[in-house]
Amino acid sequence: MTKAPSGISSPRPPKVLAVSSGGGHWAELMRLQPAWEGADLTFVATDMGYRPDIPDTAGFCVLPDANKTRKVHLVWLALRAFWLVLRQRPDVVVSTGAAPGYFAIRFGKMLGARTIWIDSIANAEDMSLSGKLAEPYSDLWLTQWAHLARDTRPGFVGAVL
Repeated sequence: MTKAPSGISSPRPPKVLAVSSGGGHWAELMRLQPAWEGADLTFVATDMGYRPDIPDTAGFCVLPDANKTRKVHLVWLALRAFWLVLRQRPDVVVSTGAAPGYFAIRFGKMLGARTIWIDSIANAEDMSLSGKLAEPYSDLWLTQWAHLARDTRPGFVGAVL
């Protein structure tokens, strides 16, 4: 609990875990930073080189990168992602993709977090494989392309880039 200026106790800020792979996924995640103002924020990337991109007030963790062609790496990523989510206990997990985001969304949901998947703008023809896998575990499942949105899911509320 934190103290409000009037001396009245207020609930703690929500704990947000923002996860993505590198490249465009990371650039899109960075564009979303204003949405989490006031949150207890931890960014998760696949490369320590992304650390300078985030504010000093936010936490930073690294997960290994993996994809469907490197199955052993996927297992290692899943184990590391589970441990990270278990340790962080976020209220919200948000991801712009890919595999690290999928695992964080899945384990976050399993531990009671609200989850948001925002498929990369690079997926203009169809939702990504990670996005399709994350759909059942996502409270909010979004595409950045209006023509991919459906009446139910995925939704479209605009593009990040």
